[in-house]
Amino acid sequence: MSEYITTYTGNHFKPTNPDPELIRIEDIAHALSLICRGNGHVKTFWSVGEHCICCAKEAAARGLSDRMVLACLLHDASECYMSDVPSPFKKELPEYQIWEEQLLCMIYKKFLGSALTEEEQTRLDEIDHALLWYDLEILLGEKQQTEAPRLHIDLTYEVRPFEEVEREYLDIFTRTYK
Repeated sequence: MSEYITTYTGNHFKPTNPDPELIRIEDIAHALSLICRGNGHVKTFWSVGEHCICCAKEAAARGLSDRMVLACLLHDASECYMSDVPSPFKKELPEYQIWEEQLLCMIYKKFLGSALTEEEQTRLDEIDHALLWYDLEILLGEKQQTEAPRLHIDLTYEVRPFEEVEREYLDIFTRTYK
């Protein structure tokens, strides 16, 4: 059994001992476009990549900086290398949470130049949680007890081919990466 995963671009990446030089936006865009939200427990396929695109578009629609748009695009990028673990289970895995946070911080440093500030993280969380509200309501049919958060984008949940999602993810990255 190996200590690494082979990425889409052919790198041998060790999620528990990551090398920032091996982090590729192409791997992130490709993998996230193929990973389903909600651990697959949704009424229709909705990729993590599509979710990140929506978060980035929402940040832009709110007039946030390119740095915040890029942060929103990248906020689930660690899942490209580590997959996702459902929240109730993740809460019981403190070591996993540490690895995930370290990897995400490494990704932010590589593409943003630094980790997020507390204020930036708060803004990102607001957007992520707003979109999660709609995911739960629409993708799971789980009636939410709170009022729908106001979005600045149209959210259609139109299922698109993964190649289209991957391409748009890379396009947003290219426009906002400085």
